[in-house]
Amino acid sequence: MGVDLGSTSAKAVILDGSAACLGASAVQMGAVSRAGMRQAIDDALGRASVAPPQITATISTGYGRRLVPGIGRTFTEITCHARGVAAICPGVRLIVDIGGQDSKVIAVDGEGLVEDFAMNDRCASGTGRFFEVLARAIECEVDELADLALSGEKNLEVSSMCATFAETEIVSLLASGCERTDIAASVHRAVSARTLGLIAQVGKKTPVVMTGGVAKNAAAVHFLSSALGVHVDVPPDPQITGAYGAALLALETCGTVASPPDVELSPTGPPAHSCGDCTGSIELHMPTVPAS
Repeated sequence: MGVDLGSTSAKAVILDGSAACLGASAVQMGAVSRAGMRQAIDDALGRASVAPPQITATISTGYGRRLVPGIGRTFTEITCHARGVAAICPGVRLIVDIGGQDSKVIAVDGEGLVEDFAMNDRCASGTGRFFEVLARAIECEVDELADLALSGEKNLEVSSMCATFAETEIVSLLASGCERTDIAASVHRAVSARTLGLIAQVGKKTPVVMTGGVAKNAAAVHFLSSALGVHVDVPPDPQITGAYGAALLALETCGTVASPPDVELSPTGPPAHSCGDCTGSIELHMPTVPAS
């Protein structure tokens, strides 16, 4: 079992001895929530039809990795995300992971090993929390942001990337008569520009895969792809890649080294779910994680 206890969500993945995913869960329940972690683990066990004593090894990652009971070892998010994404999308060279309260860019080599990384964990700019601020300011649900942003036409100036100051700036734009669609699109462009700054620290490489909760926002993927000038791929369940990588590492501690599933990156097509046309074990065995 791999458990990723992040800043705003908990994820758990259970693999069998051949690295097939038996059960996976992602739960959103507040900051580094023990209750969320417990629910994610229980949900994954239930979907896998596995009892806790049957788990032979557990590795945890994320902000709260040391809070997970019964763990064998802990690994950083950098290691686990690289391991998980490289297994799901062989050939990946750059991983952009944007979660609830941090963002990171990981460069990996041809073997899927970490070469370099850059991380922003001191500011909520461009993270899930930042988009929550945007949604509140323009009075919409977070799930509606993508459609609004993709409908925007004007490029407005959004200079502040501080979540607190950006909200004031957005309110000023609304007061001046700017359309919500244009504001949403402009904020997404600004976030992409900020992400490019992180990418510049490790160097632009392709193929690119985006993970984390923000990767479920089609507009965020679209504007990052436009800013980079390359296709950005998204795994079917971008929130659980860290937990999946942790589960693979746990499997290796049992003396079994799993072969990566046969998944190819698609150089063309829509930014979201382009890994979904694979015929490997992820496509066949990984359950869809419901939004929660």
